[in-house]
Amino acid sequence: MFFLETAILISLGAFMLTYLTIPKIINVVEFRRLTDDPNGRSSHAKRTPTLGGVSFYYTLIFALFFIKDRDVFDEAMYIIPGLTILFIVGLKDDLVVISPGAKLVAQVFAVAFILVNPGFVIGSLNGFLNINEIPYYLYLFIAGFMMLTIINSYNLIDGIDGLASVVGMVIMVIYTTIFYLSEEYFFALLAITMNASLMAFLGFNLSSDKKIFMGDTGSLMVGFVISILTLKFLALKPQDYTEIPFLLENAPLIAISILIVPLFDTARVFAIRIANKRAPFSPDRNHTHHVLIDYWGLSHKQASFIIGCFNLMFVMLFIVLGSTAKNFGLAIMLVSVVILLGYIFFKYNYNFTTMKQKILLRRRVDKIKNKTKSGDSGKNGQVRAKKRDNVDSYEDKAESENERTY
Repeated sequence: MFFLETAILISLGAFMLTYLTIPKIINVVEFRRLTDDPNGRSSHAKRTPTLGGVSFYYTLIFALFFIKDRDVFDEAMYIIPGLTILFIVGLKDDLVVISPGAKLVAQVFAVAFILVNPGFVIGSLNGFLNINEIPYYLYLFIAGFMMLTIINSYNLIDGIDGLASVVGMVIMVIYTTIFYLSEEYFFALLAITMNASLMAFLGFNLSSDKKIFMGDTGSLMVGFVISILTLKFLALKPQDYTEIPFLLENAPLIAISILIVPLFDTARVFAIRIANKRAPFSPDRNHTHHVLIDYWGLSHKQASFIIGCFNLMFVMLFIVLGSTAKNFGLAIMLVSVVILLGYIFFKYNYNFTTMKQKILLRRRVDKIKNKTKSGDSGKNGQVRAKKRDNVDSYEDKAESENERTY
């Protein structure tokens, strides 16, 4: 069967399988009361079903069964164990919550299945920063670290409705194009399958009455697939780049540009937490998408759309520049853009946000004062003075807590 026919069938099959089974998952989750309860840093206000990522697992397994004949090094048989490990760990984390250390150990085992497959071995960086041959042990270290970083980075951006799906879809479209042009049809079909599942899931994730989250069950598996596609992209041979519209030595920078959203957000959040003497994986609302929602007043859909469009335009820019620019100059440009974005968000977080929070706090205190005055109109002056003192005390305490927070 030709690639186009297979791609259409796989895409439709993955979309329908995900779309038709997610309502069943919602019913089971609600019946068993496995919903996600909102807390102080949640972006949702009511109990919401999770475990949407369960649909990704069986959709990918079915797809791998039908496209396994198109792989060269039996990659499908190595991907399935890794997916299964992350599915089990993600499911347990959504239901019980496990420690970051236990989750990291499981990710290492999942990644190990991919690294031992000869189809993913990176033997050379093809002149990137004058680096050519890479020893096998160094490949294991670099590739393992890269895959773990991608998995956890993608997991961390799953904080608002639609963001993980939109960013994932952008990444899948780009990798589908790259692997189609390089005639790596197995990986193109894998990206198409994941993209179709994300499209089906997005409708429910943005729904008002049938909302569901992908949870760690989904984000870990999607991040795993993205890391696999990234590793394979970097492992392409020089003869595979004849139809790809950028220089061979610029491939590592193109890969970073494709993953700019999760990588930048993770680096920024970790830097803020470490600067505040907190653990890198400690929860907060300092993510880029939280800034857009909390301080710019955007909705979840607007923030997800803006970030997704930025990701796509950023990749297109670097692909165009990567067709002619030398990798050293392109690397300097990438670092400059990242530093600029980091500076903008840093200044905004620690100046304008503090000012806005103080304004909101003042308005809240004024409302309390007005209510107190109206309620005290029929009482004697001593009671009124006492209540005013309580309000002033509340104001001082609230402002003090706000200064400590920011």
